Order: sequence, then C-alpha cells, then structure tokens
Amino acid sequence: MTGTGWLVGSGLTRYGRHEGRSTLDLMSDAAELALADAGLVRGDIDGLLCGYSTTHPHLMLGTLFAEHFGLQPRYAHTMQLGGATGCALVMLACQLVASGAARRILVVGGENRMTGQSRDSAIQTLAQVGHPDYEVPLGATIPAYYGLLASHCMHAHGHTEADFAELAVLMRRHAGAHEGAQFRTPITVDEVLASRPIASPLKVLDCCPVSDGGCAVVVTATRQGPHPLRISGSAQHHNAQHLSAMATLDDFGAGACTGRALAQAGRTLADVEYAAIYDSFTVTLTLLLEEIGLAPRGHAGALARDGHFSRDGAMPLNLHGGLLSYGHCGVAGAMAHLAEAHRQLTGRAGVRQVPRAGVALMHGDGGVLSSHASLVLEAA
Repeated sequence: MTGTGWLVGSGLTRYGRHEGRSTLDLMSDAAELALADAGLVRGDIDGLLCGYSTTHPHLMLGTLFAEHFGLQPRYAHTMQLGGATGCALVMLACQLVASGAARRILVVGGENRMTGQSRDSAIQTLAQVGHPDYEVPLGATIPAYYGLLASHCMHAHGHTEADFAELAVLMRRHAGAHEGAQFRTPITVDEVLASRPIASPLKVLDCCPVSDGGCAVVVTATRQGPHPLRISGSAQHHNAQHLSAMATLDDFGAGACTGRALAQAGRTLADVEYAAIYDSFTVTLTLLLEEIGLAPRGHAGALARDGHFSRDGAMPLNLHGGLLSYGHCGVAGAMAHLAEAHRQLTGRAGVRQVPRAGVALMHGDGGVLSSHASLVLEAA
C-alpha cells in the first residue's frame, strides 16, 4: 500500500456555538457538505473513518455514526490520536482505498465541545494527556504544558511574548475573511499581550478557543468528481507521549515526519506553496514552523509580522484562521485546515485564494507534540 489517494470532497461547518447540536449532528452536517462537494450520495460510500469525541465517548462511535447517518460501510474505524487524528485518518483512508478494502471513504470528525460540556470538564478531560503519576497529580493542564514549552523557546531560541502574539494576530486577520470562523474581529499585538494570563507566558489570545463544529472529507483511490485533489504523500511519527519523558525539547519529530511525507511525494520543502500547520497555541505553531523548516529557529513571529505567511506572502499559512481563530472542536479542529487546503488547491477559496497553490503541506500534532501526522496535497 502506497498511502496515496484522492481527496474529492470536503465539508466544513461554521465553528463556534451550535446550541442543541450533538456530536452526531455536527458530524452529519459536515458529512452532508462533503458528499455534496464530491458529487456523491450516501450509497456511494463504502468506508467510514471517524475521529473520537470527548463529549460522546462511545465505544463504537464509527458504527454509531453509520447508523445515525444512514450508511452501511464494509469498513469502519474510529481513531484517537489527539490533534494528529485528522491527518492520520486521511493517511489510513489512502492505504485502505489502495488495498481495495473500500472504494470511497468518508472521513469525519465533529464535536459539541463548546456547548456539550462544562469548562471544568473540558479542562480535566484534556489534561489527561499528562503522565498519570508525574504530571496530572500536580494539577497541570494542556495550557500549562505548552506554557512550559513557550518558556523554553524564549530561553533557548530568543523568542519573545510579542513574537508569539504576532501569530495570533495573523490567524485572526486570516479568519476575518472566512464567514465560518468563530472569531473574526481583528486584534493587535498589544491586545494579545494585555489579554488575561492563562499559563505564563501564554495569554488567553495565545490559546485556541473551545468550539462546536464538524468537518469531513471523501477519499477515493482514483480521480473523480468535480474537485479532485491528489494526496501524494503521508507519514506519522510518534515520540514520547508525555512531556516529562521527552529526550529533547528541540526535536519532537515534526521535521522527520514532514520529511518522510515529502519524500514519498517526490517533493521537498521548496515545492510547498501553501502550509496548513496545527496551531492549538501560538507556541505550537512557532515550534512546528521552525522544526519543519518553514521558518528559521527564533524567527517565526518575525516572519509573520513581515507578511511571509500572509495570503500574498512567500508561504501562505492557515488562511481560514487556524485553530486560534477559526476554532477548535476536537478532531474536526485540525481537519478544518484540510478543508481550507482543498479549497485553495482547487481554486475555490474566494477572497482568501492565494495567487498560486499547487502543492500544500499539512501537519497535525497530538498531545503535547507527542504524535505527528503529515500530508502532502497536490492540485490535479
């Protein structure tokens, strides 16, 4: 199995508050949009891959959703890999269609994380990625772990809090051009720096919001439909699960992961014209951009300030607004990056459309930079 395939449809809901909509409802909304985009109907789908849901932690979410949505797939699978889940699901879908296990696979994620659980419940659920003996008992949360990484960046590579803030400002500016984004009002570096402290040195505007929403894509073995996009490379890398077990804080495996995906596609970083990079916190985006090689160490914020990652810049980045401003609803949070890349590479992004977009690199990470998954996407 080569791990390549075609992304022929994508569906993305608005992110934010969806009162009365369950995980299954939001997954259904996204799935309907993806099928319509691909020119398919439910009966055309014979494979189903689902991401997990913290608000609906069913033991068999994939088959539960199949029943809810009216599918009878010959292959179904549910995956839990944190923020890397979306990319990893698409990688698996490519391998499955290449093997003949299924012909047309619906990949879907969705969650009512904003309205389906309390703030404290969300914090405690996500904090469990920490080590049960050495981290969780100390009261650490996800922002706390990333706050430690931000402090390391400042100490080891000369980043400043203003450098992190530049990425928050950039993502908000991009979100302003997408009607589905949770937050669209422009912000400034000073506003980010003055926002409420969460986990020093991170402020509230350095952190992604909690959202309701859903995203889905359709993957096939052959080119078909009106909007095909080639998935030419994919890879995963899994370091240590826990921050306290990391051998180094300067190499988490993102560079190795994207390198292998690019190599499979017969591409290099020099070929990439659009970047879709996971951004749960401004420091997450900083670390990934610099380790992958899309920015020199210590310079991601400066490049953002200088327009390098803007729509008309040398490396357009997360033009829907990313997790930081479009929103974060679990697995579908990162999948929104994929939906935007699909729009960009098929020339349908409207006012967000980049001048050139032939090759895109997508990367997601799960936990605290513990698991990585990368995709290389190419315009047909």
